[in-house]
Amino acid sequence: MLNGRRGFTWILALFVFVGVLGLSSGPGAQAPARVEPASLVIHNGKIVTVDEAKPEAQAMAMRGDTIVAVGTEAEIKPHIGPATKVIDLNGALAVPGLIDSHGHFTGIGQAKLGLELMKVANWDEIVAMVADAVKRAKPGAWIVGRGWHQEKWNTRPDPSVEGFPTHPSLDKVSPNNPVVLTHASGHATFANAKAMELAGITRDTPNPPGGEILKDAQGYPIGVFRETASGLLGRAQRAARDAMTPAELEAEARKIVQLADKECLTKGVTTFHDAGSSFQTIDLFKQMAQEGKLGLRLYVMVRESNARLAENLAKYRTIGFANNHVTLRAIKVTIDGALGSRGAWLLEPYTDMPTSTGLNTTLVDSARATAKLAIANGYQFCIHAIGDRANRELLNIYEEAFTANPDKKDLRWRDEHSQHLNPADIARFGKLGVIAAMQGIHCTSDAPYVLARLGPKRAEEGAYVWQKLMKTGAVIANGTDAPVEDVDPIASYYATVSRRLKDGSVFFGDQRMSRMEALKSYTINGAFAAFEEHLKGSLKVGKLGDVTVLSQDILTIPEDRIPTAKVLYTIVGGKVLYQRQ
Repeated sequence: MLNGRRGFTWILALFVFVGVLGLSSGPGAQAPARVEPASLVIHNGKIVTVDEAKPEAQAMAMRGDTIVAVGTEAEIKPHIGPATKVIDLNGALAVPGLIDSHGHFTGIGQAKLGLELMKVANWDEIVAMVADAVKRAKPGAWIVGRGWHQEKWNTRPDPSVEGFPTHPSLDKVSPNNPVVLTHASGHATFANAKAMELAGITRDTPNPPGGEILKDAQGYPIGVFRETASGLLGRAQRAARDAMTPAELEAEARKIVQLADKECLTKGVTTFHDAGSSFQTIDLFKQMAQEGKLGLRLYVMVRESNARLAENLAKYRTIGFANNHVTLRAIKVTIDGALGSRGAWLLEPYTDMPTSTGLNTTLVDSARATAKLAIANGYQFCIHAIGDRANRELLNIYEEAFTANPDKKDLRWRDEHSQHLNPADIARFGKLGVIAAMQGIHCTSDAPYVLARLGPKRAEEGAYVWQKLMKTGAVIANGTDAPVEDVDPIASYYATVSRRLKDGSVFFGDQRMSRMEALKSYTINGAFAAFEEHLKGSLKVGKLGDVTVLSQDILTIPEDRIPTAKVLYTIVGGKVLYQRQ
């Protein structure tokens, strides 16, 4: 007989032991807690999470727009219910939804509406494309296109000025239709005689501040307009658009957004950082997102005059609109041009054009004023800077703002491009906490003429110096600058890890990223650059179900096979928005 406290304790222990046995193995064992079925499960693949606590998994479950489980096949199986959509990856690679951290969203759509000139071999091909467009165009209608780059052609135009073609060849095929063709960089424009006539441009037209009208030896415009000078043509184009009704203009704008959205999703991009849109365009983004007509997520930088910013910043600040499809908390300013058009602002003259140091497109004092507006309204500041002079001025502006506002923390101000740096300025990125929003694809795309523009010494010391920047503690967010380049993240990833040019040479290979560093630059770093690392950038329970599925494991396959990888699925918020057929 058991007596007292000791006997009661023994009986209690026995009950606990028997209870444990019953739960684990006995007849009538208690069933595990019921798991609410997921809406989407992906499994039977390699899931690279970019989450240090659980770097890899076999399967993942999403409910609604949120990740609810990441683990083994056995761990995820209970999440599958009768209504769960199940995707068998068949060994494919799933990574966090890819983030393009710098591009021009409406520019992608606009490029689809006009002549796509990115892949032309030479100027003669462009002339032929314009001639064909004229046959299909209404008399007097504007013919537009984008994507040409004189440094990438297989032959030099004849005649030419600084390697650029002259307008008479276009005049012959399009005497009555104005033609405006935007440079791949977006920092120069080519126009025929009719377009210049409508814009009122003559040999006496002065260069606008921050721009240049290229002229021949006799002083006549050749048709090339650098930087702000392109705006002279824009006014004539806008005048032609005045004949369109508001409904027609809105329909066109919506089509542009839809085309851009489709292109990004097809390429595996789930979030896009739009580097400069007007308040009006942002209104359209929000409207379409609210209507469910915007698939990917947009992190938008507003680009307006300081007067317009001062008037509207407070009321436009938007975070996570329409289930995290539109966020506006950043301002964009362009302080110089592009290296290809010799508009990048340099400390020393161009090696291949000793008379020029490039162009300062937004006055430094104006950018300083914008910085004050950003600080006052809680906005991130993002400045386009390509040349070493532009980058130094950017860092000076940021340092002045940070020093004047020591109470402001975690600002994450960005340097959009950071392409060419003076060695003395590299350490300042890490010290100041400036994010370098760079484009891997620019390195290999631009490399053939970087050496000509900068010379070997400057190129090696400061061109696309990813490892040097990361060693300072700087965060690098990757992208494409689309439509300057194709929005394809695989091509940019390959450029980032290989720095290999088309001819097989490698552009200063010591600055290559490792494959995991490059993946982070396209995922968690992009999320960090937008203050969104708590929502995306890694595959973790509680984060948004944004996933990109690739046909090959770009982390392990031979390097030369990386460009052959294809996007199989693009998943945004637990919904499959693109599936390769």
